[in-house]
Amino acid sequence: MNIPSNLKYTKDHEWVSLEGDIATVGITHFAQKELGDIVYVEVETLDQVLEKDEVFGTVEAVKTVSDLFLPMSGEVIEFNEALEDTPEAVNADPYGAGWMIKVKVSDVAAYDSLLSDAEYKALIGA
Repeated sequence: MNIPSNLKYTKDHEWVSLEGDIATVGITHFAQKELGDIVYVEVETLDQVLEKDEVFGTVEAVKTVSDLFLPMSGEVIEFNEALEDTPEAVNADPYGAGWMIKVKVSDVAAYDSLLSDAEYKALIGA
């Protein structure tokens, strides 16, 4: 299972990369595999300031709809609009073309409290 060591993770199966105070967020390979074929990604929180663990959107698969939880507090500044036409990119490339949002984080230090790749592997039993 693909779990890049250069990212941080949440217990809700989101991944985070951080450059300065901008976090890029998506769902993990494990999450997309569990969901199955993703048919729609909805983010209606663009330009909103949200707290950690608040719902920032939903992902819809053939059999289910799941909430997406913000891993770090901040303002949602960008949505990956390519997912409107190709939501299957989340299945094909969850850590690349399948990223979901960018967040201007309010507390960069909170990144250190997220799960490491080893901790996330332990969580999912990989």
